[in-house]
Formats: sequence, structure tokens, C-alpha cells
Amino acid sequence: MTSPNPSWKPGDTVESPVGEMVEIDPASVSATDMYKLIIGSIVPRPIAFVSTQSPDGQDNLAPYSFFNGVSSNPPCLMISVGTPRPDFQKDTLRNIEATNEFVVNSANEWLIEPLVHSAGEFPYGVSEMSEVGLTPLDSVKVGPKRVKESAVQMECRLLKTVQIGDGSPGSSTVVFGEIVFVHVDKNCYKDGKIIFDNYRNIGRLGGFGYGKISETFEIPVPKIR
Repeated sequence: MTSPNPSWKPGDTVESPVGEMVEIDPASVSATDMYKLIIGSIVPRPIAFVSTQSPDGQDNLAPYSFFNGVSSNPPCLMISVGTPRPDFQKDTLRNIEATNEFVVNSANEWLIEPLVHSAGEFPYGVSEMSEVGLTPLDSVKVGPKRVKESAVQMECRLLKTVQIGDGSPGSSTVVFGEIVFVHVDKNCYKDGKIIFDNYRNIGRLGGFGYGKISETFEIPVPKIR
């Protein structure tokens, strides 16, 4: 598919539908309203389907859409684990801080229903992977299990955590992990690249919305110098 504006040339005026702006000062709105604005504006967001393990071997699985890559040398990614209410720590963060290990599994179209179901607040120690019917696989370099049905599984070791906010609702802990081993489905990988038509990844939108990658296009970055 061609780009949305294939006839554009450097210096051309951009025809934009943007008009009058609504001005918002974060200090004047609630944390809930700010959250809705952020998740509705920063879209689509990739979803990290994170599997962890407690020190005594209890499995946990949960999705996080404040997630992205950080660097390739060392290979590193980040997830942001929010604080939903005072004096509460999500099982994912609790396990990562205790074991320094986790696995980020991809969110693909064929497993979106069990992925969303796993976001429910199960009691600590209950295996969401078993509850939603997904298959655990042993990892190579870390303790937590991988999700067999995910097309990409990245084994990670904790590099550091950074606390954002004072721990009240809306605050978060940013988790940085070094990717120490990767598993990729052969149908989704060729010549060192992901094949998006087979990968069929899901992105998170605002509210209860999700999106599929239905159309893609390529625009090469110009060589200015």
C-alpha cells in the first residue's frame, strides 16, 4: 500500500483537519480523566503479555499496554505497572521484584480473548495461564514460563525499576528488563524480520478498544547529509 499522501513534497503545505483546540492543564483534572486522555491519545499501544513466577513457583500472567522497546545493545524493553489503589501491588511487580525475572509474550489476534480475561484480578497464587486455557512452556534462561500460543516470547532479567509518582492511584513503577533469550514462531520470521501478515499483533486503544494491523505502508527516511 502507498503512503496516505504520496504526492507530498518537502515544503508543501499540509492540509490538516485540526482546528480549535481544547486546552487541558493536568493539574486541574483528576488522575482518572488524565488516564483516559493518555490511553485514548497514545494509540495503538503494543501489549506485553507478561508471565512471572513467585519465589515458591506460583505462575502469574497479565497484560500491560504501557510497554515498549528501549534499546538493542543491550536488548532491553520496559513495562509500566500501575498502582490501581493505595497500598496495593500487582502480582506481576511483586514477582519481578522478588525473582528479577519475567517473560514478555506477544499479543496476537488468536489469543486476544484469553489475554483480556487474564487481566481480571485473580487471587495471588492462582495461575491465570491455566485459568484461561493457555499452555505454559519452560524458558531457557529464566524461571517464569512462556506462553506457547504467543508468536514471540522474550525472556527477560530485571535491570532496574523506576518509581513514578508517590504511590497513590495513577502512579506507576517502570520496569526495565534485559532480553536474554527470544523464541519466534518460524511462520512469523524470515531473513531476520517479523512477517506482519502472519504475526497479526493486537494493539491497545482507549476504553475497552483494541485494534488489528490491517494495512501497512513503507516510507524510507531521506538521506539529508
